[in-house]
Amino acid sequence: MGDTERLICILGMHRSGTSCVTGSLQQAGLFLGNCHTWNPHNKKGNRENQDFVDLHDDVLAANDGAWDRPPRKAVWSSAQLERAAELLRDNRSESPLGFKDPRTLLVLEGWKRVFPEIQFVGVVRHPNAVAQSLQKRSDMPAEQALTLWYAYNRVLLKEYRKKSFPILCFDEDEALFHRKLDRVAGQLGLNNGRGEQRFYDGQLKTSNSNLQQMERALPWKVKRLYKQILKRCL
Repeated sequence: MGDTERLICILGMHRSGTSCVTGSLQQAGLFLGNCHTWNPHNKKGNRENQDFVDLHDDVLAANDGAWDRPPRKAVWSSAQLERAAELLRDNRSESPLGFKDPRTLLVLEGWKRVFPEIQFVGVVRHPNAVAQSLQKRSDMPAEQALTLWYAYNRVLLKEYRKKSFPILCFDEDEALFHRKLDRVAGQLGLNNGRGEQRFYDGQLKTSNSNLQQMERALPWKVKRLYKQILKRCL
């Protein structure tokens, strides 16, 4: 990619609002290429480019892992690194180019090698909300979901500590979330042309009830990590 071109990646755990953030930034001018605009679990689409998802699945599988079985370390082969570079070349018609896939947090080092200037936007959601949503979508036990939440968000915080980037909280009320999204779009130099209708739809947001009542039920390390990330949020 040319020197003036940019790559923006939205980072976050599954069921944490990454689709909402990505769709909102797309409305503001972020180019996503050929992305999903509908699926059974997200009526507005998860905004993922399947070619990126397939690459991430291949990297995880090559390291004896999967999205729900994070490997200790994800090592990219030279062929996979070239495949990533080719994806960027294939989608370089517009800039800035963006992509989103929660799996990115498990394979992040490869992208940093392919495009060292990559920019990040993060999003976090309450662990119990994520667990409830994963139970509804994938029939995943709460204990497994919280373990996954910790594995993904631990990387998010680690990356932020290396070089800060904007992190949004999907637990905030809609108006405040919108204001912060607009702020992020401005920081990224997007035109903020969201149009008359917001991508965010509160009716599509699941599993956000009684979260504070369940706070005490969280494993201590999950609760601590959530609080640590909240301190870094906009």
